[in-house]
Amino acid sequence: MSRHVLITGVSSGIGAAIAEQLLNQGWQVTGLSRTLVKRDNPRFTSLSVDLFDVVALKQMLATLPQVDAIIHAAGMMKAAPLGDLDEGISEKLWQLHIRVAEVLANQLAQQLPMGGRIVLIGSRTSTGAAGRSQYVSTKAAMKGMVRSWAAELAPRGVTANIVAPGATETPMLSQPGRESSPPKLPPIGRYIQPQEVAALVCYLLSPAADAITGQEIVICGGASL
Repeated sequence: MSRHVLITGVSSGIGAAIAEQLLNQGWQVTGLSRTLVKRDNPRFTSLSVDLFDVVALKQMLATLPQVDAIIHAAGMMKAAPLGDLDEGISEKLWQLHIRVAEVLANQLAQQLPMGGRIVLIGSRTSTGAAGRSQYVSTKAAMKGMVRSWAAELAPRGVTANIVAPGATETPMLSQPGRESSPPKLPPIGRYIQPQEVAALVCYLLSPAADAITGQEIVICGGASL
């Protein structure tokens, strides 16, 4: 019987790349995104939900069959220096990166079997980046949250980790709203590819990663050096 994974942000970028690789590995994939996603694969199910609507999200999660892994790849990037911070943006970033992850884990973690997995997509900037304090604060909070989950779930054989990419070649890289802090090319001379991030996530879902939990694993092309 194939394993079942729930992935948010499956319509593009890293989420789409993760779904593709896991489908190729035989997983049953349920993808959450605002718009429905069409894939010519009987093991893929697309569900439309606004992740900012917590009530709708909880209702949808209650209808799902048991999952073996939870991957929260949905995200947004906004940048602004001190003096220009918008409180509404801070609330949206926190809602998407932290609150949604919390709802997913709170509602589904208890049903995860031995060998179950939680993986959140973080950011290599979680230790700080000029002009990105609102975004960074949510990714920094993610580390403490996931380490706490990992400590709770370890006795059950369930792991929780963060994959933290640097500048990755996705639509979010060039979206409006980050003019004050544009992406920088990593020292390797190119941006990280979504497939590279997906490969690391897939490894963390494999039996070989049973002993890895509570970690933030950075993939940044040398940008953190």
